Amino acid sequence: KLWITVYREDHEAADVWLNEIGVDPERFSRLGKKDNFWAMGDTGPCGPCTEIFYDHGPDVAGGPPGTEDEEGDRYVEIWNLVFMQYDRTADGTMTNLPAPSVDTGMGLERIAAVMQGVHSNYDMDLFSSLIDAAAKLTRCTDRKSNSLKVIADHIRAAAFLIVDGVLPANEGRGYVLRRIIRRAIRHGYMLGMHEPFFNKLIAPLAKIMGEAFPELARGAIHAAKVLLKEEQRFAETLDQGMRILEDAIAGLEGKKIPGETAFKLYDTYGFPVDLTADIARERGLEVDMAGFEKEMDAQRERARQASRFDAECATKLDLDVSTDFTGYDELTGSGTVAALLKDGAVVDTLASEDEGIVVLDRTPFYAEGGGQVGDVGTLSGGDGLTFDVIDTHRHGAAHLHIGRVATGSLKTGQTVTANVDTETRASTVLNHSATHLLHAALRRVLGEHVVQKGSLVAPDRLRFDFSHNEPVSADELTLIEKMVNEEIRRNVDAEVSLMNYDEAIKAGALAFFGEKYGDEVRVLKFGDFSTELCGGTHVRRVGDIGLFKILAETGIAAGVRRIEAATGKGALAWVEKNEAVLGKLTDLLRSGRDDLVGKVERLLKGNRNLEKQLQKLKKDSLGSAGDSDQEEVVVNGARLIVRQFEGEDASSLRAFADHYKARGASAVLTSAEPASKKPALWVVSLTKDDAKKVSAKEIGTVALKGKGGGRADFAQGGGLDPAVDACKAIEAWAASEPQAK
Repeated sequence: KLWITVYREDHEAADVWLNEIGVDPERFSRLGKKDNFWAMGDTGPCGPCTEIFYDHGPDVAGGPPGTEDEEGDRYVEIWNLVFMQYDRTADGTMTNLPAPSVDTGMGLERIAAVMQGVHSNYDMDLFSSLIDAAAKLTRCTDRKSNSLKVIADHIRAAAFLIVDGVLPANEGRGYVLRRIIRRAIRHGYMLGMHEPFFNKLIAPLAKIMGEAFPELARGAIHAAKVLLKEEQRFAETLDQGMRILEDAIAGLEGKKIPGETAFKLYDTYGFPVDLTADIARERGLEVDMAGFEKEMDAQRERARQASRFDAECATKLDLDVSTDFTGYDELTGSGTVAALLKDGAVVDTLASEDEGIVVLDRTPFYAEGGGQVGDVGTLSGGDGLTFDVIDTHRHGAAHLHIGRVATGSLKTGQTVTANVDTETRASTVLNHSATHLLHAALRRVLGEHVVQKGSLVAPDRLRFDFSHNEPVSADELTLIEKMVNEEIRRNVDAEVSLMNYDEAIKAGALAFFGEKYGDEVRVLKFGDFSTELCGGTHVRRVGDIGLFKILAETGIAAGVRRIEAATGKGALAWVEKNEAVLGKLTDLLRSGRDDLVGKVERLLKGNRNLEKQLQKLKKDSLGSAGDSDQEEVVVNGARLIVRQFEGEDASSLRAFADHYKARGASAVLTSAEPASKKPALWVVSLTKDDAKKVSAKEIGTVALKGKGGGRADFAQGGGLDPAVDACKAIEAWAASEPQAK
């Protein structure tokens, strides 16, 4: 039942299959690079591969691999072995990899399809249930619809990515997820689904696969929310893309939509090219796919060039130096200068006043990593040497001490004393440990979908970015802060242990997607509250943190929130500052602290009432003022009352505009504060008839040269020159602009 293929030049693999294993030569093919040579890209790891196919038998149409009929369903690839043995450079040269390997990939679902006696993955039990659910949701009666297969396949991919912490974005793995979701929505669109539906497939998926993958069941609600939001976002994209496409079609000469247009819709607006092609067919048009592919190739080339540039930058600093980090246990220690760098080049000496980089064979200085900033301090030695370290970075296994020679000089091979700034390190340590507690509290309060998306651990503050699809409420923030401070008061020991990666994960340690971990990892545990893999520096007891205070919570990207907080001295300083503000308010309002909120609420309520009375008085005075302080100008038959005020705000101008409109009059109103010379405010309000003759927005932004916007009958903004006479400016514009006449 098995058919084997190898790369035509891979005689070693052929010998193993034919002579050692004894595969029948009648069920064996040698194929070219297209089929049996795998590469990661134009450059990088690559090698020949051998593939295993399953023969469904003569009752199914299709021929063996490599024949003209190979696209049939009879022979299905179930296994692929890539012999990863070469590294290909940009000029095509291939050299042997230092550690060749076999990358083996078995198609789990294809094996299941074989075992279940069906000829397609989509006919196996797992997909069958998902396709039924998708058919019910989309009201599609054609069970064989390719769109149903795509939707069923993509809900799995999207759901697993989301519960693993990936969120839709415009770059990296987030962009991959966004494309998967949008392709599924696009197929729903083809089935007539113009409202959100994809998110509703999470529940049936969790029912099918939740037992095998409990994370899916636990994260189902979060995944559904993410998908719903993305569906709503894509609906806006479709609307925007359709408008742009309609404009392009309206101005089209001929029957072909340019490839540049299709690419712009795809690349800038996320509008699928197959949707563009479908719409084109409906209108009797076609898309210039060759032009589209040309633009895509140009984009790929730009990406490849960027990738090569990054690779070149990464290898520019070629240091064969390893630094032993001693800073977990000491903040002062001696080390030997292993390398010196100045202006990007390796040198033997750094003289007084020179700026450069010092690499030691051992150091207590922590190099920036895991969100924690690099240590600062000094390197000192004989002959009056002082090197001020302003930052510490990592390059491979080396710690780079970045700074300037204050006194003396430095030479390769010299022994120096490294002194970390103890106060700065101590403050950083408090914030780093608090970050771990914050992460644990977030997962307890918001859900296990919360994963770290980035962090900054500095001496004065901490910043923590995490996956969450909506703002964190005030009550939730209070609970999170309270939970962290409760752990601080418990004052448990920080337990640090080294173990292999798999053991650490089994012990419940959190690891982060995208981070690189070695075989042996450092596990940091704060009681039963927090366990994470971390190479940073931390407190010995949680109580050392003292106090934790959340300063701000904001959104920084779709599905990513940010919390900024302070600990220790920083948190106390925040409390003291706010205490001073509170004291000042109680003095100003002559109120006790217990009644402060009530006093402010009463003042605000009274202020609102006074504002209403003032607005009424202004309207009354406007109505009784007559025409003495207003002028009139006619533009294209529209009669505009022009009136200029002093010191009125935008809401007052709108109220005055309503007053004129109630009398059936159009008005142009401005207000300035001559003494302050601030730009004047403006409001243009037109009756229905006058709005057909002239545009309110044009009067404000073109005639008066203001900034703002609106619609044909009403517009508002600011930015006017306070010295400009509005009536004369409109008259001048009306006389010079043909469209205003």
